[in-house]
Amino acid sequence: MQIVGVLLAAGFSRRYGANKLIQRLPDGSFVAVAAGRNLLAALPDSIAVVRPDVPELATALQAAGLRVVICENAQLGMGASLAEGIRAAINAGGWVVALADMPFILPASIRAVVQGIEAGYPLVATQFGGERGHPVGFSSHYRAELSQLSGDEGARRILKRDPITFISSTDPGVIRDIDTPGDLPQ
Repeated sequence: MQIVGVLLAAGFSRRYGANKLIQRLPDGSFVAVAAGRNLLAALPDSIAVVRPDVPELATALQAAGLRVVICENAQLGMGASLAEGIRAAINAGGWVVALADMPFILPASIRAVVQGIEAGYPLVATQFGGERGHPVGFSSHYRAELSQLSGDEGARRILKRDPITFISSTDPGVIRDIDTPGDLPQ
């Protein structure tokens, strides 16, 4: 079964005040590139979904080894970019969806979600300290629904509606994102 990684990197960083995905981490890499590398370490077949107006991000993600998909309708919300990523790998046996503003997730945490999908669970997510984390894995059962998403909710409706198989994690990166400049490590 082919599981494909989908990195959502088409957001507008409205709370951050600038494009947080191209802010640099202490090692010099873009936030989104670090998240993409972690996804690639677990899933060598991974896609990054980006906006058309940030070519430097697309170039950096492609150089890191991700297949880049441009979401022309990114302004419609996370649902549109997630659907774009799913459609780019429509025949996959499942998808592990990661957020580009979460560069601290360990590859082992991503692999655990992959293993959950491979074991036959339709919806898998990490959990840290009782809190649902990322990434989230979806089996092919969700192909039609995911490929038609739009709006800003993304897959939230699915996650609220359907039972999730949780993978307990000791990785705080599964719940750590970058929302403000203060969230960036120095």
